[in-house]
Amino acid sequence: MKIAKISLILVAILYLSGCASGAKVENMTYQGAQKNYSEGLKQSVEVAKVSGGKETNPLWTSEISSDAFSTAVKQSLSTQGLLSDNGRYKLTVNMLSVDQPFMGFDLEVTTYVEYSLVDSTNDSVIFKETIIAPYTATMSDAFAAIKRLRLANEGAGQKNIEMLLEKLSELKINQSEISLAE
Repeated sequence: MKIAKISLILVAILYLSGCASGAKVENMTYQGAQKNYSEGLKQSVEVAKVSGGKETNPLWTSEISSDAFSTAVKQSLSTQGLLSDNGRYKLTVNMLSVDQPFMGFDLEVTTYVEYSLVDSTNDSVIFKETIIAPYTATMSDAFAAIKRLRLANEGAGQKNIEMLLEKLSELKINQSEISLAE
């Protein structure tokens, strides 16, 4: 009888908490202040490949898919004036891991993403770094843990992209090094 009550309570909790949904692009896209970039980098970054994300299983936990993260990176680069469809600099993104808590009130998610920026004219690596970005979603953000986890995923994804943009703003690339497209 006790096991039946506990089972019924667990089923009710799962029902009330809803199904897991993947991280949303619009919540991972960086839309903050415009940063200052070298002239040579403006409208010259092409996102070559994004990998390592995971699809969300609605019956399990929220995840960050490669497609969603790719779109968020592209939109963030676009709003900063860096994105190009056929840019000189190729950005490769590899989501190494997304550390998520199993349970808790405040859920902290940490993203580990390796970025590599390569000059396509000579295949030289301009920038290669793993960026680690934590984000915590609290009970005040969402009561349901499943939604809190999604919000923490999105926050960690956005913070990671923001840190990438900060690193790109620190690069010194002379415009004279860029050849004109023919």
